[in-house]
Amino acid sequence: MSGFFETPIEFLKGVGPQKAILLSKELKIFTYGDLIQHYPFRYEDRTKFYSIGQLDASMPNVQVIGKVRHLEVVGSPRKRRLVVYLKDDTGEIELVWFKGIDWIKKKILPGVEYVVFGKPNVFGRKINLAHPEIEVLATFNKDKGHLQPVYSTTEVLKKKYLDSKGIAKLQKSLLETAISRIRETLPQNLLGEFNLTSKQEAVKQIHFPVQLEALQTAQFRLKFEELFYIQLRLLKLKITRLDKFKGFVFDNADLLNDFYKNHLPFDLTNAQKRVIKEVYRDMRSSSQMNRLLQGDVGSGKTIVAFICMLIAVGAGKQTAMMAPTEILAIQHYQGLKDYANKMGLRIALLTRSTKTAERRIIHDYLKSGELHIIVGTHALIEDKVQFKELGLAVVDEQHRFGVAQRSKLWQKNKNIYPHVLVMTATPIPRTLAMTLYGDLDISTIDELPAGRKPIKTTHSYDSNRLKVNGFIKDQISQGRQIYIVYPLIEESEKLDLKHLMDGYESACRAFPNVPISIVHGKMKSEAKDFEMNRFVNGETKIMVATTVIEVGVNVPNASVMIIENAERFGLAQLHQLRGRVGRGADQSYCVLISSYKLSKEARVRIETMVRTNNGFEIADTDLKLRGPGDLMGTQQSGALDLLIADLGKDGKILQTARQAAQALLTDDPDLEKLENKNVRQQIESMSKTVINWSRIS
Repeated sequence: MSGFFETPIEFLKGVGPQKAILLSKELKIFTYGDLIQHYPFRYEDRTKFYSIGQLDASMPNVQVIGKVRHLEVVGSPRKRRLVVYLKDDTGEIELVWFKGIDWIKKKILPGVEYVVFGKPNVFGRKINLAHPEIEVLATFNKDKGHLQPVYSTTEVLKKKYLDSKGIAKLQKSLLETAISRIRETLPQNLLGEFNLTSKQEAVKQIHFPVQLEALQTAQFRLKFEELFYIQLRLLKLKITRLDKFKGFVFDNADLLNDFYKNHLPFDLTNAQKRVIKEVYRDMRSSSQMNRLLQGDVGSGKTIVAFICMLIAVGAGKQTAMMAPTEILAIQHYQGLKDYANKMGLRIALLTRSTKTAERRIIHDYLKSGELHIIVGTHALIEDKVQFKELGLAVVDEQHRFGVAQRSKLWQKNKNIYPHVLVMTATPIPRTLAMTLYGDLDISTIDELPAGRKPIKTTHSYDSNRLKVNGFIKDQISQGRQIYIVYPLIEESEKLDLKHLMDGYESACRAFPNVPISIVHGKMKSEAKDFEMNRFVNGETKIMVATTVIEVGVNVPNASVMIIENAERFGLAQLHQLRGRVGRGADQSYCVLISSYKLSKEARVRIETMVRTNNGFEIADTDLKLRGPGDLMGTQQSGALDLLIADLGKDGKILQTARQAAQALLTDDPDLEKLENKNVRQQIESMSKTVINWSRIS
């Protein structure tokens, strides 16, 4: 959509310069193209009428016909409201206005019949409609459309008559001249294969559908198109990367086999074996590996990463593992050191705390190639750190690093990029992974090691605090350690939450003879590490903390996670916090504490946590509840500004669109065939400025 659709919105009849400024600020509508792609978020059926006697508060918006019996203004001057009594043969209902009272009062006359549309509510024991739409029955056109569009708008726009109805009026005006200019963006064979309606018809029906079937056909067409072009772009990036970025060819598995046969202390799960095969296949090809490894907390990603490192070290190259925090880097180093020693490999740790003399030695050994494996934090990307030849770079919790930070590690080699394995313990729903990381290869460890006991999760209300404290005392007497996590650091006037300091003091009173640590985000790094280490070493038995402990530290002896104000946390966060326990052989527990006041979504989150430990099931539920924008911090990357598709609901359409894009590129990788002219034009007209947000490296 170019040329006509790039016309500034102020030139549309009924807009003008002032409204154009508001539309751009409030809804990011700058052009005709932006407006026509501002799709309705729901539709109202205005053909159905209810009798007043049928109404109850559980109903969505309803439409009734009734005669005004009486109207009056009630309440004190500061809390005035207009009450209109509307009746039909089955009963009477109150219509209530709190704003615009004088204007509405002039408009409504007793004894006249009206059509009223609004949401039924209960006040006292009576049903009422607050601020309904109202129209004289005599002038009401019953044939004015089956489904009326409802557009998102804002309070600022409503004041300038750009409510949903106002926006619908603009859409109608624009469509009159725009519809003939909308060109087809998909090839004819795809339209036929998937029974897709034309682009023109889809745009017309999405705004003003004649019936439900036409709306559903339009929605499918526009969702398919949106997801098809996202996938086409990602798959083209992948093809380009495989062509352009050559990688080391590692086909010597001697070191890996030696470790596997002689030194591996436990059996790998089938999922771990599958991932190692996928990585080995990549590292043997002549293209640079760019693989995302996702696995739930405790699924055994670190040992998989070490085995993959052996493939590179066995071929005479070096490997690096970068972690977001010093504590996590130390933990990885300690975990890998035993394995490296058994294999006769030299391994070192590099963080900001590494002493200068030791740092110099590490730098020299890295440059000469004598150091096989380096584990570290951001310290690894400093210019001073130079490798003889880096064969594999592993990044843990990749979303905690900026793109520039990660790319610095890849550029440590002069001639050829290292293979890249990025790991995350945040399970990513399949639809989100395909859209965010669609040009990457994705490996998933979807089973936990044998013998690992599932964490028992329970939900408790504030009033059961004494019972929870008794449980904590019992666990401490058995030699276990406890996390107590709070959502806030300081008291908030808006949210009635037990904040962290209050919680710490309560814990000290409840457990006077138990040493307690406290950790939160506003502490200096040194103080935070000091407190964390006391807990890791068992010097303190309870850790009172905010979500800073969400990712990272492995304390096998910590067997209980208490989450205060659990209703204030998102599902992914609750699952990450729960994953801090259950690292040892003992039975572990997670207790979610909440107030009695729970929203519908909070209840679903808590019930999901109690029901399942499966991170991928939890991630899917989270996606449905929150939408993709909030997950993975993608709202900052602009990755998922989807116009109509919904990754929580449209997984099947996404898979169909990806398969269609894959088939098209397999048949015509450079889009040179005449039948794909529409596709080539659409790709060229799409924003040239879109950043490649899917690329991890």
